Amino acid sequence: MPLSPLTRRRLMASAAAAFAAAGNLIPLRALAAEVPSRDEALAAMKRATTFMVEKAAYNGGYVWSYLPDFSRRWGEMEAFPTMIWVQPPGTATMGHLFLDAYHATGDAYYYEAAVKAAKALIAIQHPAGGWNYIGDMAGEASLKRWYDTIGKNGWRLEEFQHYYGNATFDDAGTAESSQFLLRLYAEKQDAAFKPALDKALQFVLDSQYPVGGWPQRFPLKDEFHHHGKADYTGYITFNDDVAGENLKFLIMVWQVLGDTRVLPAIHKAMDCFLACQQPQPQPAWGLQHRVNDLKPAGARSYEPEAFATHTTGGNIAACMDFYELTGDPKYLARLGEALDWLDSVKLPVEIQKGRPYPTFIEIGTGKPLYIHRTGSNVVNGRYYADQNPTGTVIHYSSFRSVNVASLRQRLATLKATPPEVASRNSPLKGGRRALPKYFTTGDISVSDLNVNTLKADSGAASPAKAAALIAGLNAEGWWPTELKATSNPYIGDGSATPAPGDFSQTRVGDATDTSPYITDMPKVGISTGGYIENMSTLIKFIGV
Repeated sequence: MPLSPLTRRRLMASAAAAFAAAGNLIPLRALAAEVPSRDEALAAMKRATTFMVEKAAYNGGYVWSYLPDFSRRWGEMEAFPTMIWVQPPGTATMGHLFLDAYHATGDAYYYEAAVKAAKALIAIQHPAGGWNYIGDMAGEASLKRWYDTIGKNGWRLEEFQHYYGNATFDDAGTAESSQFLLRLYAEKQDAAFKPALDKALQFVLDSQYPVGGWPQRFPLKDEFHHHGKADYTGYITFNDDVAGENLKFLIMVWQVLGDTRVLPAIHKAMDCFLACQQPQPQPAWGLQHRVNDLKPAGARSYEPEAFATHTTGGNIAACMDFYELTGDPKYLARLGEALDWLDSVKLPVEIQKGRPYPTFIEIGTGKPLYIHRTGSNVVNGRYYADQNPTGTVIHYSSFRSVNVASLRQRLATLKATPPEVASRNSPLKGGRRALPKYFTTGDISVSDLNVNTLKADSGAASPAKAAALIAGLNAEGWWPTELKATSNPYIGDGSATPAPGDFSQTRVGDATDTSPYITDMPKVGISTGGYIENMSTLIKFIGV
C-alpha cells in the first residue's frame, strides 16, 4: 500500500493551462533556451504563496477558485466569502503543499502558512473530531443559510442539499485533514496541534463498525429521508475510497506515533473488504453496503442498489495491497472470482463509448443499469435507472474503465510471491519510520473543476516548464487560469413546473440550479488547484 495519502488522487494544472487566458499564454519554445536560476524560482514561489496566504485565504482557509476581485468564489459549489473548503484541493491540500515548500526551501514562511491552514481546519473541526465538506467561519447559522439556499438547489449535488450537522469521510476531506494535522505535528512536535489530532484519531476509531467498515457520515443520523429513501450515509462506504483513506491515516499514525490502538482497527478494516465481497454468481462489491446483512445498498438517487464495476476493480487492487501489508493469502483468495465477474459483464464494443464496463450491474439479473434524468431542477427533476444505454447523464458516467488485464497480472505475480517477501517492506512491520518528505510532488488526483487531470510528470521539472511558470505569474502574484467551471448565482428555489428545454444530458438545469457546469465563456481567475500544481513543479525544479 502506498504510504503517501495523496497517491490515489492526481492534481494537474499544466503550465499552459495555468495562464492560458487571452494574452497570457507564453509559448514554452520561446523560453526553452533560458534556464531560470534557483533564486528566480524561489522568488516566484514566495510571491505566489504570499498572494494566496495574504489575499486569497480567509482566516487561513481556502476554497477552490476565485474571481480576481473575489466577488465570487467556489469550492465544489459557490461559497460564501466566510467559508472554507475541506474537500481536496482545499485547505488541507494547501497545508500539505506549504509543508512541501518548507522542506524544499527551509523558508519558515511556508511553515507558518501551514500553521494558519491547520488553525483554520481546527476552527471548523466537528466536536466529534471529523470534518464536513466545508466550514463557515461566520458560524453555524451562516452555514445553515448556505445549505438552505445554494446547497439546497444544486440538483445533481445531493450530498449538499441537506445540512446534517455532522462530519463526513466522503471525498477524503476528514482523512486528508487528519493526515495533514499528523504531518504538521510530526514536523516539530508542537503540542498545540495534538488535541485536534487526538480528536481526529478518536473520530476514526469511534466511527468504525465492528465489522471494520466506516459510514459515509458520522455521528450517525436516522431522522432524514432523502428522495423518499432512508438516509444512506450510515451504510458501509467504499465509494471515493473512504476505507482506503482511513487506512492510510491509521497506518501513518502507527508509523509516527506507534499508537497500538490503530492495529486492530487496521486489520478489521481490511477484513471488511472480504466480508463485503458477495458470493457467487456475483462476487463483487457495491459503492456501499448495508451494515446488517452486508449487501450492496443504494445511495444518491443516481446511485442505485447495485454492484459497481469501478468499485470492484478498486477493491481488488486494495486487497492486493493488503497482501503486501500482511502477507496473508486470504486477501488474494477470491480475487480471481471478482476478475472473472468483471469479464462477464464487459459490454459489447458498440455500446462501450470508450469505456468497456457499465458502472452499475443489477443485483440478481446481472444486467447493466444506466442513469437518466428528467425535469429541470431539484424540485421537479428526478433521476432514474433503466437498461437503455443512450441518453445517459453526463455528470455521472454510466460507463467505466477497469484494467482487468493489469489486475490479473499483478494477482498472478503476488500469488507467486511468498508472503514474507511480499510483506517485507510493510509499514505494519518493524519500528517507526518517518513520513514521506513530500506529499504533493507525486501522482495526485484532485480537480478543482478548472485544472486539467493529466498524469503528473515524473522526476525533475524541465527548465522550460519552470521558466514558463515564472514568467506566467502576474504582477499581483497569481497564475491567471481560465475558470472553466462556473455556476448560476442563487436566485431562489426552483419551480415545480419544469422549464422549457432538455436538461437530461447537461451538467446544470434551469436558472435556479446552483450546480457547477462548464462554460463556453470562462473568466480568468485564481485556481487553488493550479497554484498547488505549479508550486509542485517549481519544488521539483529547485530539487527535492
